[in-house]
Amino acid sequence: MRAADDATQRKILNRLKRARGQLDAVIREVEGEGSCRDVVTQLAAVSTALDRAGFAIVSSAMQHCIADPERAEKEEKLTVEELEKLFLTLS
Repeated sequence: MRAADDATQRKILNRLKRARGQLDAVIREVEGEGSCRDVVTQLAAVSTALDRAGFAIVSSAMQHCIADPERAEKEEKLTVEELEKLFLTLS
């Protein structure tokens, strides 16, 4: 992911790792016949964490694209329209 600076990339990775941990908790709950409430609560947390990571990725790419559009198109091969589609895919 070239568009993100190191700090942004770390934040995104942390969100994804947190989501992985939450998903592991969901799996344990399902395997252990956990309560429906706990499973749904953890699943909602996973979904939110993944959504936020996705928005952060698209946001970072958009900022990169706005700062230097020509370079961004060469490096990322994403147009503003494609970034917009990615953003809408997450919503």
